[in-house]
Amino acid sequence: MDTFSINFNNFIRDIATYFTEIYHNPFLLVTFILDLAIVIFLVYKFLVSARNSRAWQLLKGIILIIIATILSDILQFRILNYILTVFMPYGVIALMIIFQPELRRMLEQLGTNKFTRFFGFTDKDLATKAKEDIYKVVIAAKEMSNQKIGGIIVFERDIQLADIMDSGVKIGADISPQMLVNIFVPKTPLHDGAVIISKNKIEAAACILPLADDKKLGNGLGTRHRAAIGISRETDAIAVVISEETGKISIAKDGTLIADLKEEALKNILIKNLVTKKYGEEEKLKSPAKKKEKKEKKEKKKKKPETPTENKEEK
Repeated sequence: MDTFSINFNNFIRDIATYFTEIYHNPFLLVTFILDLAIVIFLVYKFLVSARNSRAWQLLKGIILIIIATILSDILQFRILNYILTVFMPYGVIALMIIFQPELRRMLEQLGTNKFTRFFGFTDKDLATKAKEDIYKVVIAAKEMSNQKIGGIIVFERDIQLADIMDSGVKIGADISPQMLVNIFVPKTPLHDGAVIISKNKIEAAACILPLADDKKLGNGLGTRHRAAIGISRETDAIAVVISEETGKISIAKDGTLIADLKEEALKNILIKNLVTKKYGEEEKLKSPAKKKEKKEKKEKKKKKPETPTENKEEK
């Protein structure tokens, strides 16, 4: 308790000294507010990113260990405090090794254009084009599913896949359902591998993807599905997989496989992750037909006919 009291008193004294400096130099108040705003913003974005990944459970565990360490020091649990204090440095190194893909992915995203999206700088034409390309991919996936043609189509997002593209054959063609289906036709030169879609183009085909070797995935998943999960774990890419055996369509995202998707579900997931999250476009990108249908439903509700009971009462 004496140690805690001394540390707390030092903390209060440092705060008092800092605010005294601000009082004598008002300019420091501006830097203090800016500094505090940046820290709060970074912590908020980190928590939002962590909440949608495997790191969220890990983060809660780390906070629990820190609280336990502080309490063991305050309550003078010397043995427990010693174990926790010794474990901390090694624990951090172990966590960095275990969660290396997530950390690399987070650092790579710092070099992307995500910061421009925070301030609303987006290209609406690109959003519309991305949605059109998604429709084309969905049509191709549906056709391949009907014919039981196996394939894997990877959408590049913020983290670039240049090293993956180098493992295949560069194409650089416009996206079309016919070309995608033709690439994966069995016994053709490019069918064995993945297609990479980047910047609204089919950039490469016959690309080699990293395989997920997690034993928890089970023996029922083939090489394509493991490759899709692998690329979605190491990067932020989204992979569409068509099974050659069953014709079922699946999506790999953030290391998770969403299996047996119908055409509408596939379209909705791709639009949500590749258009809505990237460009912030949702209502604006809805088709005129859907808007018209929604408007007609509202008008029907307003002009709802009287029920037979109401007519009887009036008579």
